[in-house]
Amino acid sequence: MIVLKSEREIQAMHESGKILAACHREIAKLIKPGVTTWEIEEFVEGFLKKHGAKPEQKGYKGYQYATCASINEEICHGYPRKTPLENGDIVTIDMVVNYNGALSDSAWTYKVGNVSKETERLLEVTEESLYRAIEVCVPGNRIGDIGHAIQSYVEGEGFSVVRDFIGHGIGNVIHESPEVPHYGLPHKGPRLKEGMVFTIEPMVNVGTYKSVRDPNGWTASTADGEYSAQYEHTIAITKDGALILTKQ
Repeated sequence: MIVLKSEREIQAMHESGKILAACHREIAKLIKPGVTTWEIEEFVEGFLKKHGAKPEQKGYKGYQYATCASINEEICHGYPRKTPLENGDIVTIDMVVNYNGALSDSAWTYKVGNVSKETERLLEVTEESLYRAIEVCVPGNRIGDIGHAIQSYVEGEGFSVVRDFIGHGIGNVIHESPEVPHYGLPHKGPRLKEGMVFTIEPMVNVGTYKSVRDPNGWTASTADGEYSAQYEHTIAITKDGALILTKQ
């Protein structure tokens, strides 16, 4: 069942999203060769505590960290680690923030130093696909329009869209209905209604869209070892269209 949120609930989630967005802005200043994702993990924990929030995914189904930190060919759910980032890497930092019971969720892929032209283009296309999807999030459209907007653009640019991980509804728990695939046919699926709140989080690969799972049970990587990028916002459907709750 899709739970429609009240204006009060959306505003509470927006306040959570503002803290998350501010945290990402600070992370952007920290990312450079030599920094470890464990340092980012510790920074996020401290930042959220300072702002009266907490990392919702820590402890979720046994996950142990405040962030997911996915490097290069890792698609999502990478563990923070003490290995230094190197020039040319990319790293996706994903987190869910709980502020007074209201949740927000956002991931961002960062360049580490100077990256290749292909990698630069991967990031540009992935981020653009997110905003193209947000543009179609108006009452009356359908979930399928979101996936179609992403897939048609990404594949037209020569990249692929991950199928195994999708966006989701969110409220006072991390995962709610509806499911939000980043691929599919237009005019299909649940109709978008005012009060719906969900994430859009396209994961885009240089090569195949297929993934493999690490023995840790969490981390997913590209099956061919090519780079993967992800950009994610939490949005609310309003009568005027999409309100980005995690806008940076």
